[in-house]
Amino acid sequence: MYSLAPFPSSKFHFFSFRFPFTSSPSPSPSRVVCHGGSDLQYVPCDLKLVLHDTLDSSGIDTTHAREARKEFCSQIQRFCCIERQTSISINRCVDLGRTALCIGAEDDSLVSHSSVPLPVDAFIERLDDLSMDYCPHYSPSLDSSPENFLESLERYLYGHKGFRRTSANQMESQALYLHSVLTHRSGTVAMLALIYSEILKMLRLWGLVNFDAEIFFPHDFHGLPRGYHKQKSKESDQAHVMTSENLLYEILNNLKHSFWPFQHDHTKSLFLRAAHAANCVDRSDFIGESGSQLASAKAAQHRLDRGVWTSVRLGDMRRSLAACERLLLLKSDANELRDYGTLLYHCGLYNQALEYLKLYKDLKSSSMQTQSSNSLSSIEEDAVDKLITRLNLILMEQGWSRPSYVRNFFNNNSEPW
Repeated sequence: MYSLAPFPSSKFHFFSFRFPFTSSPSPSPSRVVCHGGSDLQYVPCDLKLVLHDTLDSSGIDTTHAREARKEFCSQIQRFCCIERQTSISINRCVDLGRTALCIGAEDDSLVSHSSVPLPVDAFIERLDDLSMDYCPHYSPSLDSSPENFLESLERYLYGHKGFRRTSANQMESQALYLHSVLTHRSGTVAMLALIYSEILKMLRLWGLVNFDAEIFFPHDFHGLPRGYHKQKSKESDQAHVMTSENLLYEILNNLKHSFWPFQHDHTKSLFLRAAHAANCVDRSDFIGESGSQLASAKAAQHRLDRGVWTSVRLGDMRRSLAACERLLLLKSDANELRDYGTLLYHCGLYNQALEYLKLYKDLKSSSMQTQSSNSLSSIEEDAVDKLITRLNLILMEQGWSRPSYVRNFFNNNSEPW
């Protein structure tokens, strides 16, 4: 349990989080830059997000989770088109460190049911201490060349402090949250890049960096974020520049993938795994899948039907829903509407699921982008249509709009392990 005092318990209505469970007209879309920074995506600007309200209705106190979400929203609200594409090494409008800690604070509240919140400010201080600790250890290098300075900084971070990258096939939940990475010094490449950029920004703020530094974000499975002198960069380095929006998308997408309740067959998209578990995908499209993969899909659906919201290495519905909601608030990709709606279907929230899937279809049909005609896209769109048809049939039945096991699914369960 944490020693700091809890946040104020007052409720908030930021970004219209509190909504009834009745249907309402679909929100109007707005046009924003997607996380890739090239194409434009259309996403709704007034989303009805249901996780906190559903937990409240099941008797779970979401005060700390709401406070963390409120702070997350206050940070990303500062994004404009320019700031979204600003490099993490120079971004000043959004406090990326605090934003990442707010993500961890919300998920910690959802999982631990602690009476006190995650001490975000204490971890901010720990992050700042990393910058301060560098100076007395390596002050002679500050007068050297930019290359020598960056080499000494990396020796400090990856050598003296012992930060390391977690293997992709050994991903643990603690590697996905900044507060855990600061504690255990092992994390994803996105977390290491965030820590590197925060140290670099603090040293620049103190006047110790007098050159234009950039961070090289590796796209392989083994590399570490490295600094380089931007004036001596090559054109090929541009593909490895991490923007502020891309970093937050990477962090949230890692959470979404890690906690997705359907962990079978990692060659398929998250949506297809969930659609397959709902029997909305033709099994002929899954030729060659093993019996263990089929058993895993059935087991995942069985857990959800029994109200087991998470289990070790087999996903976590609450945290996957939270990641989807924050991705929607980030306005990164219209496909998040589809994925979120599919999770709501598996939660038994049929009205809300239908709204999101219909909104996704409306945005897809009105988009000016060329629709992909590959087989994977065709399978996904067919699964969406089947799921919408099923939801319409379910909602036509008397008393199916709010099944009894929804409360069981979100009730205050003990720890899953």
